[in-house]
Amino acid sequence: MYEESHGTITIATNVLSTIARLTTLNVPGVARLGTSGQLLQPPGGVNVRVAEGRVKADIFVIVKPETNFYEVGQKIQHDVERSIKEIVGMEVEAVNVHIQDVAYTPDAAPAKAA
Repeated sequence: MYEESHGTITIATNVLSTIARLTTLNVPGVARLGTSGQLLQPPGGVNVRVAEGRVKADIFVIVKPETNFYEVGQKIQHDVERSIKEIVGMEVEAVNVHIQDVAYTPDAAPAKAA
């Protein structure tokens, strides 16, 4: 496919983060991205690292209440891995999904026990 090289190609981690972020937001059941809770991590609910040419991602999400959380997590893992492989051609070692909360609206919140 790519037989001749004329130098190096470097993909910045913020590019990988953007791919992971946009892919995650397109997964049905994801209400929005959460936060990593780390002071030194960039905002946006996605933390991507590259080690030995392989990508590791931690993704923090808030899900919609009517979804199956396990299925949403698996879909995020699958879609993020596929997107990174297809767009930049890098191998993905892990996509860790952290479901932090459920996006209940005031109308849809469960009734409190009396």
